[in-house]
Amino acid sequence: MKKTLEENPAPEPTERPVPKGAVQALRQDPHAVREPKENNLELAIGHEVRAFRKKLGITVSDLASATGISLGMLSKIENGNISPSLTTLQALSRALGVPLTAFFRRFEDERRAVFVKSGEGVELERRGTRAGHQYNLLGHIDGNTSGVTVEPYLITLTEESDVFPTFQHAGMEFLHMLEGEVVYRHGSHLFQMQPGDSLFFDADAPHGPEQLVTLPCRYLSIICYPQPGTAAD
Repeated sequence: MKKTLEENPAPEPTERPVPKGAVQALRQDPHAVREPKENNLELAIGHEVRAFRKKLGITVSDLASATGISLGMLSKIENGNISPSLTTLQALSRALGVPLTAFFRRFEDERRAVFVKSGEGVELERRGTRAGHQYNLLGHIDGNTSGVTVEPYLITLTEESDVFPTFQHAGMEFLHMLEGEVVYRHGSHLFQMQPGDSLFFDADAPHGPEQLVTLPCRYLSIICYPQPGTAAD
Protein backbone atom coordinates (compact mmCIF):
# COMPACT_ATOMS: atom_id res chain seq x y z
CA MET A 1 0.00 0.00 0.00
CA LYS A 2 1.37 3.42 -0.96
CA LYS A 3 0.60 6.38 1.25
CA THR A 4 1.04 10.03 0.26
CA LEU A 5 -0.11 13.43 1.43
CA GLU A 6 -3.47 13.38 -0.37
CA GLU A 7 -4.19 17.07 -0.09
CA ASN A 8 -0.68 18.07 -1.20
CA PRO A 9 0.77 15.60 -3.73
CA ALA A 10 4.55 15.33 -3.65
CA PRO A 11 6.36 17.21 -6.42
CA GLU A 12 9.11 15.57 -8.41
CA PRO A 13 12.06 14.63 -6.16
CA THR A 14 15.08 16.89 -6.32
CA GLU A 15 18.70 15.94 -5.84
CA ARG A 16 21.58 17.95 -4.47
CA PRO A 17 24.97 16.29 -5.10
CA VAL A 18 27.87 16.60 -2.68
CA PRO A 19 29.62 19.92 -3.49
CA LYS A 20 33.01 19.67 -5.16
CA GLY A 21 35.80 20.04 -2.63
CA ALA A 22 33.64 18.91 0.28
CA VAL A 23 35.63 15.71 0.70
CA GLN A 24 38.92 17.62 0.79
CA ALA A 25 37.55 19.68 3.70
CA LEU A 26 37.43 16.60 5.92
CA ARG A 27 40.81 16.84 7.61
CA GLN A 28 40.56 14.11 10.23
CA ASP A 29 42.76 11.11 9.48
CA PRO A 30 41.04 7.99 10.89
CA HIS A 31 44.27 6.01 10.45
CA ALA A 32 46.50 8.43 12.36
CA VAL A 33 48.29 6.82 15.31
CA ARG A 34 47.70 8.70 18.55
CA GLU A 35 50.19 8.84 21.37
CA PRO A 36 49.41 6.24 24.02
CA LYS A 37 47.74 7.33 27.22
CA GLU A 38 49.76 7.49 30.42
CA ASN A 39 48.96 4.88 33.06
CA ASN A 40 50.50 7.03 35.80
CA LEU A 41 48.60 10.20 36.73
CA GLU A 42 51.72 12.16 37.73
CA LEU A 43 53.45 11.35 34.41
CA ALA A 44 50.31 12.30 32.50
CA ILE A 45 50.10 15.69 34.23
CA GLY A 46 53.82 16.36 33.78
CA HIS A 47 53.67 15.54 30.08
CA GLU A 48 50.83 18.00 29.54
CA VAL A 49 52.44 20.79 31.57
CA ARG A 50 55.66 20.49 29.55
CA ALA A 51 53.77 20.29 26.24
CA PHE A 52 51.68 23.40 26.98
CA ARG A 53 54.76 25.30 28.16
CA LYS A 54 56.71 24.48 25.01
CA LYS A 55 53.72 25.33 22.85
CA LEU A 56 53.80 28.84 24.34
CA GLY A 57 57.56 29.02 23.76
CA ILE A 58 58.41 29.82 27.36
CA THR A 59 61.10 28.41 29.64
CA VAL A 60 60.69 26.74 33.00
CA SER A 61 62.01 29.97 34.55
CA ASP A 62 59.32 31.96 32.76
CA LEU A 63 56.65 29.61 34.06
CA ALA A 64 58.09 29.77 37.56
CA SER A 65 57.90 33.57 37.52
CA ALA A 66 54.32 33.52 36.24
CA THR A 67 53.09 31.01 38.82
CA GLY A 68 55.27 31.60 41.88
CA ILE A 69 56.23 27.92 41.82
CA SER A 70 59.92 27.13 42.35
CA LEU A 71 62.10 25.81 39.52
CA GLY A 72 62.74 22.63 41.48
CA MET A 73 59.03 22.01 42.00
CA LEU A 74 58.24 22.64 38.30
CA SER A 75 61.00 20.24 37.27
CA LYS A 76 59.55 17.54 39.50
CA ILE A 77 56.05 18.17 38.13
CA GLU A 78 57.15 17.98 34.49
CA ASN A 79 59.10 14.77 35.14
CA GLY A 80 56.17 13.15 36.93
CA ASN A 81 58.06 12.85 40.20
CA ILE A 82 55.47 14.60 42.34
CA SER A 83 51.70 14.84 42.64
CA PRO A 84 50.87 18.57 42.42
CA SER A 85 48.17 20.03 44.63
CA LEU A 86 44.96 21.47 43.23
CA THR A 87 46.20 24.98 44.05
CA THR A 88 49.37 24.34 42.05
CA LEU A 89 47.41 23.01 39.12
CA GLN A 90 45.14 26.06 39.20
CA ALA A 91 48.19 28.35 39.06
CA LEU A 92 49.57 26.39 36.09
CA SER A 93 46.18 26.45 34.41
CA ARG A 94 46.01 30.25 34.59
CA ALA A 95 49.61 30.77 33.48
CA LEU A 96 49.36 28.37 30.53
CA GLY A 97 45.88 29.53 29.49
CA VAL A 98 44.30 26.06 29.51
CA PRO A 99 41.43 24.52 31.51
CA LEU A 100 42.37 22.52 34.58
CA THR A 101 41.01 19.34 33.01
CA ALA A 102 43.52 19.62 30.14
CA PHE A 103 46.25 18.27 32.44
CA PHE A 104 44.44 14.92 32.80
CA ARG A 105 43.66 14.06 29.20
CA ARG A 106 46.58 11.66 28.76
CA PHE A 107 45.67 9.68 31.84
CA GLU A 108 44.40 6.21 30.99
CA ASP A 109 40.63 6.05 31.38
CA GLU A 110 38.04 3.61 30.10
CA ARG A 111 36.69 3.96 26.56
CA ARG A 112 33.33 2.24 26.26
CA ALA A 113 31.76 0.35 23.40
CA VAL A 114 28.21 -0.94 22.95
CA PHE A 115 27.55 -4.14 21.00
CA VAL A 116 23.98 -4.91 19.89
CA LYS A 117 23.13 -8.27 18.35
CA SER A 118 20.82 -8.39 15.35
CA GLY A 119 17.22 -7.88 16.42
CA GLU A 120 18.17 -6.82 19.97
CA GLY A 121 17.92 -3.04 19.61
CA VAL A 122 15.82 -1.25 22.22
CA GLU A 123 12.42 -0.30 20.83
CA LEU A 124 11.58 3.27 21.81
CA GLU A 125 8.64 5.59 21.53
CA ARG A 126 9.43 8.85 19.76
CA ARG A 127 7.50 11.61 18.04
CA GLY A 128 6.89 9.53 14.90
CA THR A 129 5.66 6.48 16.81
CA ARG A 130 2.08 7.71 16.62
CA ALA A 131 2.43 7.72 12.81
CA GLY A 132 3.36 4.04 12.86
CA HIS A 133 7.14 4.52 12.69
CA GLN A 134 9.07 1.85 14.60
CA TYR A 135 12.32 2.95 16.27
CA ASN A 136 15.04 0.59 17.47
CA LEU A 137 17.93 2.26 19.29
CA LEU A 138 21.14 0.46 18.28
CA GLY A 139 23.44 1.86 20.96
CA HIS A 140 24.04 4.77 23.33
CA ILE A 141 27.00 6.00 25.39
CA ASP A 142 26.39 8.70 28.02
CA GLY A 143 29.12 11.18 28.91
CA ASN A 144 31.52 10.16 26.15
CA THR A 145 34.76 12.07 25.55
CA SER A 146 33.76 13.55 22.17
CA GLY A 147 31.31 16.13 23.56
CA VAL A 148 28.73 14.86 21.08
CA THR A 149 25.64 12.71 21.70
CA VAL A 150 24.95 10.16 18.96
CA GLU A 151 21.65 8.28 18.61
CA PRO A 152 21.72 5.46 16.01
CA TYR A 153 18.28 4.12 15.09
CA LEU A 154 16.93 1.43 12.81
CA ILE A 155 13.61 2.80 11.55
CA THR A 156 10.94 0.54 10.04
CA LEU A 157 7.90 1.73 8.07
CA THR A 158 5.10 -0.71 7.20
CA GLU A 159 1.55 -0.74 5.85
CA GLU A 160 0.49 0.71 9.21
CA SER A 161 2.77 3.74 8.83
CA ASP A 162 1.84 7.22 7.66
CA VAL A 163 3.96 9.92 6.07
CA PHE A 164 5.39 12.43 8.54
CA PRO A 165 7.58 15.10 6.84
CA THR A 166 7.60 17.51 9.79
CA PHE A 167 10.31 16.20 12.12
CA GLN A 168 12.49 19.03 13.38
CA HIS A 169 15.21 18.97 16.04
CA ALA A 170 18.71 20.21 16.84
CA GLY A 171 21.87 18.66 15.38
CA MET A 172 22.73 16.74 12.24
CA GLU A 173 21.17 13.54 10.89
CA PHE A 174 22.39 10.84 8.54
CA LEU A 175 20.08 8.37 6.78
CA HIS A 176 21.05 5.21 4.92
CA MET A 177 18.37 3.25 3.06
CA LEU A 178 18.40 -0.52 3.60
CA GLU A 179 15.10 -1.73 2.16
CA GLY A 180 12.08 -0.35 0.30
CA GLU A 181 11.71 3.06 -1.31
CA VAL A 182 10.64 6.40 0.07
CA VAL A 183 10.48 10.03 -1.05
CA TYR A 184 12.13 11.90 1.81
CA ARG A 185 11.66 15.61 2.40
CA HIS A 186 14.26 18.02 3.79
CA GLY A 187 13.01 21.58 3.82
CA SER A 188 11.76 22.32 0.30
CA HIS A 189 13.75 19.50 -1.32
CA LEU A 190 12.65 15.93 -2.01
CA PHE A 191 14.89 12.90 -2.39
CA GLN A 192 13.93 9.55 -3.93
CA MET A 193 15.66 7.11 -1.61
CA GLN A 194 16.29 3.49 -2.57
CA PRO A 195 18.47 0.78 -0.97
CA GLY A 196 22.06 1.97 -0.76
CA ASP A 197 21.17 5.69 -0.91
CA SER A 198 22.25 8.08 1.86
CA LEU A 199 21.14 11.51 3.00
CA PHE A 200 23.01 13.79 5.42
CA PHE A 201 21.40 17.01 6.59
CA ASP A 202 20.88 19.77 9.15
CA ALA A 203 18.04 18.41 11.28
CA ASP A 204 16.80 21.86 12.28
CA ALA A 205 14.88 22.03 8.96
CA PRO A 206 11.54 20.15 8.71
CA HIS A 207 12.20 16.66 7.39
CA GLY A 208 10.69 13.19 7.12
CA PRO A 209 9.10 10.71 4.70
CA GLU A 210 6.85 12.50 2.21
CA GLN A 211 5.76 9.45 0.21
CA LEU A 212 6.05 5.74 0.94
CA VAL A 213 6.68 4.14 -2.43
CA THR A 214 7.64 0.54 -1.64
CA LEU A 215 6.94 -1.10 1.70
CA PRO A 216 8.27 -2.24 4.05
CA CYS A 217 10.95 0.46 4.37
CA ARG A 218 13.96 0.14 6.64
CA TYR A 219 16.70 2.70 7.03
CA LEU A 220 19.37 3.74 9.49
CA SER A 221 18.98 7.13 11.13
CA ILE A 222 21.99 8.52 13.02
CA ILE A 223 21.34 11.75 14.92
CA CYS A 224 24.22 13.79 16.38
CA TYR A 225 24.05 16.86 18.63
CA PRO A 226 26.28 18.55 21.27
CA GLN A 227 26.11 17.26 24.80
CA PRO A 228 24.59 19.74 27.27
CA GLY A 229 27.20 22.05 28.71
CA THR A 230 29.70 21.76 25.82
CA ALA A 231 31.08 24.80 24.04
CA ALA A 232 28.96 24.09 20.98
CA ASP A 233 25.77 23.80 23.04
